[in-house]
Amino acid sequence: MARYTGPVCKLCRREGEKLFLKGARCLSPKCAVERRTYPPGQHGREAQFKRGRGSDYALQLREKQKARRIYGVLERQFRRYFREALRRPGLTGSNLLSLLESRLDNIVYRLGWADSRAHARQMVTHGHITVNGRRTNIPSYQVRPGDVIGIREGSRKRTYFKELPAYIADRPPAPEWLELDLASMTGTVLRVPERRDIDMPLNEQLIVEYYSR
Repeated sequence: MARYTGPVCKLCRREGEKLFLKGARCLSPKCAVERRTYPPGQHGREAQFKRGRGSDYALQLREKQKARRIYGVLERQFRRYFREALRRPGLTGSNLLSLLESRLDNIVYRLGWADSRAHARQMVTHGHITVNGRRTNIPSYQVRPGDVIGIREGSRKRTYFKELPAYIADRPPAPEWLELDLASMTGTVLRVPERRDIDMPLNEQLIVEYYSR
């Protein structure tokens, strides 16, 4: 499947806020959003002063694009997630975010095993991650309550994974819907993530309105 391979800092600048796409760099003075507060492109500086509230469509589009970029999902796949969220009972926007949070690459990131979701995606694609003891190399794999995420036995010998427990100790704790066992380096999905568990700066109602036009 195709994926975006361009400069990710440009995506943050386009949205006008940090999307934390590059891990530790986003928290350092090198962050592009702090160094260049205007949108990318030839007319970025001019757009900085012309920026207004925008039309309803523009706000909806920007919110949808922001969600896609945060989770690293392309448009066709994002539409599939929305259709699935629409079929499920409950609020469509909350269902959509829950589906995105339940991706395997996102859970690897939430457990603190990767600096960013792109890094987590690479770990999954390269076959370092297991689900219920079986190697899984599909980043979009939907993890369910009760599933146990671990590191493949052969990968544990690598220096990165040997040093991972000490690295995780300095990171924020895993969310309440996940349980991390540092001794065995496994994570268990306790329940389906709810809207209150998701701390992303997203207005999911605008995304629902965009696809409901």
